[in-house]
Amino acid sequence: MKLSTAIFTCAIIFTSFQAHSRDNKHYLPIQEALDSADFQSRLNPEISLYFGDQKHSTVIKSMGTFTSNKKTNAFGKDVTEACQWVLLSTVIALQERAIASGGNAVVGISSYYNKVKFSSSTQYECHKGFLMAGVALQGKVVKLAK
Repeated sequence: MKLSTAIFTCAIIFTSFQAHSRDNKHYLPIQEALDSADFQSRLNPEISLYFGDQKHSTVIKSMGTFTSNKKTNAFGKDVTEACQWVLLSTVIALQERAIASGGNAVVGISSYYNKVKFSSSTQYECHKGFLMAGVALQGKVVKLAK
């Protein structure tokens, strides 16, 4: 009798964990995130960011296309809070790549979650589950004319 109770309990725990390990896709506004205090204080103003097909000055030199894929703890956080936080980490990684490569901008930034491209000048893709949130971005590091 005790063995069947233990098996039943394990089955319930496993089933409830599976229910919480979801991965929901969200499309959130880029500008809202960029305007937040966290972004304003942490982003490098020397490295310009251009999402989707946003217009920019002439590309003098291209250093290559790079991808940044970050995750963050999302437990107990709402979608916007978790996704903006992980977007910030992902964008900072792209800016750091630009600095290391001698660029002054990242252009054509698009979401690239699970290697599936979603390009938009107004939205980014974030996946949030019970415990984790993730954002993957891909962009071309360039040197733009001033």
